[in-house]
Order: sequence, then C-alpha cells, then structure tokens
Amino acid sequence: MVSKEIVIVGYDTVSPLGTDSDVQWRRALNGESGIGNLTRFPTDNNFPVHIAGEVDAFDATPYPFLTPRALALWPSPIFKYGMLTVHRALEDSGIEITPTLAPRVGVTFSSAVGGLDAVLQADRRLIAESKLPTPAANPNSCINMVGGKISILTGATGPITSAITACATGVTSMIIGSMLLQQGAADVVLCGAVDFALVEPIVAGFATMNAAFRNLPELSAESAAGASRPFSIHRRGFVISEGAGAIVLCTDEFANAYGLTAYAAIAGWSMTSDAHHFVAPNFDTVKRCISESIIQAGIGPQDIDAINAHATSTKVGDKIEFDALKAVFGKKLPPISANKSLIGHAMGASSAIEAVFAIRGMQNSQLLPTINYTPDPAMELDCVSEGARPLNQEFVLKNAFGFGGCNSCVVFRRVG
Repeated sequence: MVSKEIVIVGYDTVSPLGTDSDVQWRRALNGESGIGNLTRFPTDNNFPVHIAGEVDAFDATPYPFLTPRALALWPSPIFKYGMLTVHRALEDSGIEITPTLAPRVGVTFSSAVGGLDAVLQADRRLIAESKLPTPAANPNSCINMVGGKISILTGATGPITSAITACATGVTSMIIGSMLLQQGAADVVLCGAVDFALVEPIVAGFATMNAAFRNLPELSAESAAGASRPFSIHRRGFVISEGAGAIVLCTDEFANAYGLTAYAAIAGWSMTSDAHHFVAPNFDTVKRCISESIIQAGIGPQDIDAINAHATSTKVGDKIEFDALKAVFGKKLPPISANKSLIGHAMGASSAIEAVFAIRGMQNSQLLPTINYTPDPAMELDCVSEGARPLNQEFVLKNAFGFGGCNSCVVFRRVG
C-alpha cells in the first residue's frame, strides 16, 4: 500500500470529442464518436488509411502562449495541446505556482511520439527548396521538450522527466509523478501526455504492421464512426487519433493545507515489462501488472467496481487483456469501459485522456459506454454497450499497455 495519499486535484483534456472538457464529457456520455475522415494530409486510393480521430480547431485568443507568434518555432500540435491542457488543469486545481512553490512542483508530462511531424516538414523543405531547418526543428522532435515547454509556461522548477512507455505513457507519467510525491521530492506534479501521430509515414507504418484499421476512401464519416470496435468480434485494428490529457497530482497534506478539492486518489499501481515481443503483449506480465496494482491498493479484485480498459481494437491485444482480467477476477469480472471506441487511439495521450474520463466517471457515478460493440463469444464480458450506466464506484482499475512490452496499471479511489 502506498505510504502517502496521492490525490488528483485538477485535470483537462483535448480529444477528437472536442477541446472543452465539459463538451467532451457530454459527448462521451451520449456515446458519440470522434472519428471521421482523415484530413491532416492528402491521401489517394493507394494510401491504406482514410479515417482518424482529429482535434477540431479552437479559439486560442484567451491564451497568449498559443498565439501564432508564440508558436512560430513550435509547429507540432503537441506543444499547443500540451500547454493548453496543463494550463487549464492548473486552473481547475486552483494551484498558483509562486516562486516559493516552484521548486516543489515537478513535471512528468510526456509524449510517446513527440514532434516528429516538425522534423518531417523540415526534411521536405530541405529537399524541395534547399532551405536549412529552423533552429527549433530539432528541439521540436525532442520528446522531453514538451515537458520543458510546460515547465517554462508554468514556472515549475522541481524534478522534470519524460516518462515514455509508448501507448502507456499517460498512466506511466502519473505513476512516476506519484513516486516523486511519495519520495518527498515534490509537493505537486504536472502529469499526463500528448501525441500527434497523424503523420504520413507513422500512419502508413501502423497500417503495414496490421495494427491500424484500413478502409476505403469512399466510406462516409458515419461508417468511420463505427470503425473503432474494442472487444468486438469484428474488430479490425485501432483508429489513429490525436489529443492530450493533463492531470495535477499532489499529496493529501498539500491539498488540505491549501484547501484544494481532491477528485480521486491513486490507491495503487504497478509497472511490468513483457520481455517478450516488440508489439505483441504477454499474458503473464500483463496479468501481473493488473494484479499487483490491486494488491498495492490494499484491496482485493472483488473491491474493483469498474475497469477502464486499454482495449485498442486489435485482435490479439484485446484478447490478451481480456484473458488477463479473467485470470485476475474470475467469474466476477466488473463492467468494462473501452473509451477508444469513442476517441480512437491517441498513442501515449490515450491513457491520460482515459484516466480523466475514468476519474470523472467516479465523480459523477457514471460509466461511459463502449460503442460499436458486437459480442465475441471468446470474450464474455460486460462492456457497457447499452449506453452510459449509472454506477457508484469506489475503486476503478485503469489499464495501459505499450509497444516494447511496457505495462502500467493504476487503481483510482473515490474521495469524498
């Protein structure tokens, strides 16, 4: 069991469901999909992917740090999304990072893919126009730079690190943040993740791996909305998306001292490595990660009220996750919410966005629906396919698994 109570006091998200947190939550409750046609770059009939989860443009006027001039050297959307969500999560928490507090504020906010789009643009410009890259081209691609920009934006001068575990990055960021708080190295940590993987070679690469959902360009947006199908018998791979999720953690002592509202607590967590395959998950270590997070929370599987699954919609990945859950929970498998059915797969940002959805669900006693679901006889589960479900939740398990065999699970406990 953790030695200190670590609580969530602020959060914010940007996702294919919108750029306003309340709008995203309402759309998620309604079972709306954020998936549509891929427009981030031109495609032809030979390109294998034609759908995606894209973030709509938003008014940046209220945010001076997002003006065209401020972002002139930072073209990758990861900086825009990352700084916006952290800024708003801090506002939500009510924490003011003063010069006195700054050395006690850490940053673990990170990315799985980083700003590779900026390097690709620089490369194309070099080839087409023989123009050298801008001085910030390489820093755009440094994955730790998004945390650096957030530190500069907020004034946080405590420990800073980039917790990179592929698609588990968001949850891993929270776990590393918890470790910093438990060790007394910080009083507040800015956690989360951002990703923009809608770049031609990355999207095409996922298709050649048979990981991404392939469709025909003439399919309508309505058909695209039904493409992300976690745990479904006709699942055909994940739908690539973009977004960011920011979570502000602190100790309960700090929250009490500053009169902050705690939304939930991190009751337990675990990280394991598959040591198995570069993309295929491993049953034993996935199961152990789930089990250890529950044990560290000081509870048993029977105490978990709901599960927010990783569930990318791949044939193998969903089945391994189900098998591991079944091994831990037996016949009493709690209801499972698979948020990627709504927002697609935003790489490392997915687990941060989904963590926020899970926490908000605990606050509102609601489980988000899993849409596009057709039962798979090989996986008997309750994935809330009928629509949003009222449910009081004291403990929720959040799973996140990444390429390279990086597994991260966290158990949230309701506060108040």
